[in-house]
Amino acid sequence: MKKAIHIPATTLPVMESFYTLQGEGAHQGKAAYFIRLGGCDVGCVWCDVKESWDADAHPQKSIDTIVNTALQAIPAGYKPNDNSKVIAVITGGEPLLYDLELLTKALQVAGFRTHIETSGSSNMSGVWDWVCLSPKKFKAPLPEVVSLADELKIIIYNKSDFAWGEKFAALANADCKLYLQPEWSKAAVVTPMIIDYIKANPQWQMSLQVHKYINVP
Repeated sequence: MKKAIHIPATTLPVMESFYTLQGEGAHQGKAAYFIRLGGCDVGCVWCDVKESWDADAHPQKSIDTIVNTALQAIPAGYKPNDNSKVIAVITGGEPLLYDLELLTKALQVAGFRTHIETSGSSNMSGVWDWVCLSPKKFKAPLPEVVSLADELKIIIYNKSDFAWGEKFAALANADCKLYLQPEWSKAAVVTPMIIDYIKANPQWQMSLQVHKYINVP
């Protein structure tokens, strides 16, 4: 059987893009330009962007258009260096449904740091400065992606999610940062559970969706 050939995408379905602050995880509070791609085959019941699931519902945009739009969003005259680069976060949907090599290389040439937020359920592609893996029970992550994660973010919806998250923490690399984040609709119930769990298991940290508290995208 011939091995499948993965061709880097020259256009991608973009649901939305916006300049804001990263609201959660290891880079919380930093300036970030989000590119949300349409298309998802995971289907989390508590997903807050279900409108992203259908790729055909969103316009195809060229790599040049995506990158030039990102450059127009950041401050005029901005000249980044390695310590001050604006983060470009590729999210979804599930962004790894596409080969992201061309997009990520173009963003890096334009002066952005490339970050991805993924469930890890599809093959890794692209050139990344940071990989945030948020595995979902609805479709498990591939071992390859787990091993590449810089950040493991487990969404806590009920008590069983703690043990489930530990399975992936055991597979992650030694430098991977470990986060527990309350699912937004269950935050009042699960946040105290997360606090107690981290006190008993201090290798984990709390992640909150701060962007929702301060009312930014």
